[in-house]
Amino acid sequence: MKDIRDNARKLMQGFCRVCKVCDGRACAGEVPGMGGLGTAASFQNNVTALAAVKLNMRLLHGNSEPDTSTNVLGLDLDMPVMAAPIGGVSFNMGGKISEEEYTDAVVGGCKDSGVIGCTGDGVPPFIHEAGFKAIADADGRGIPFIKPWEGAELDEKLEKARATGCTCFGMDVDAAGLITLKQMGRPVAPKPVAELKALIAKVHSWNARFILKGVMTPDEARLAVEAGADGIVVSNHGGRVLDHTPGTAEVLPAVAAEAKGETAILVDGGVRTGTDVLKLIALGADAVLIGRPISVAAVGGLRTGVSTYLGTIKGQLKGAMVLTGCGSIADITGRVVF
Repeated sequence: MKDIRDNARKLMQGFCRVCKVCDGRACAGEVPGMGGLGTAASFQNNVTALAAVKLNMRLLHGNSEPDTSTNVLGLDLDMPVMAAPIGGVSFNMGGKISEEEYTDAVVGGCKDSGVIGCTGDGVPPFIHEAGFKAIADADGRGIPFIKPWEGAELDEKLEKARATGCTCFGMDVDAAGLITLKQMGRPVAPKPVAELKALIAKVHSWNARFILKGVMTPDEARLAVEAGADGIVVSNHGGRVLDHTPGTAEVLPAVAAEAKGETAILVDGGVRTGTDVLKLIALGADAVLIGRPISVAAVGGLRTGVSTYLGTIKGQLKGAMVLTGCGSIADITGRVVF
């Protein structure tokens, strides 16, 4: 991982410093780039909220070889981890590798590791085209996220995504305020429940599932359930769209209390280690999305870089499960948190 990170630091120069501690402090305001919007308070809150969660250590048990596997949204996963949907290599990561190389690394590396990669959307068109190609090449083993476009563009991209063979579709409504899209003359907008209901019904008619990313409050979790979403992602878009939001680990328990069991609860934001994954599962998530660290691994080591990083995460997760007395993912409950 050190070699992968060192290579990524060279290739991402001017766009990401690949800091030893990825906490949003050095890259505040660097959007485009890998930083957080404005003061980067939202980015930093994600990291500090997770760091504030303390764990109960338990060692009087027999769980020496915990099982990290799970099933979320009908997907068998080797651990409750997915790659968050990130795109725009040229203007966010330095462009030293192509968008196709990047998406192949993320989706392919996740498939190699028994988990699943999500792909991003944006402008220019090659961003979503590269993502769709990577999912198709992985025999549908990926989740395409489409931004909340207005008009025909949304339907057109859904149909293209359907052709990849995927079984889940996502929409990152938290992209509704992205500066980069507005600068390119392609603004996106929030989506009312009535419009979401029709969209989700269409996806369900394809025998597929739909994930809504960008839910940060219990009331919107309830609205997502009413709209028919099969899963929600508690996310502030990595702190890239609205300054001064709370960290996702802070709001996750209340959101999970509102909608757990009615829709799959996913979360991203500040995840850096397998112990972070365990914390978020204990706080109510069914699975966890990892963003910037997987991007760094993809740029620095392509497909092997991603699978190497995910192998590290799995090892850390297993170790944390042993030390908290958890033999399976189902054992990771609120009792783990101090």
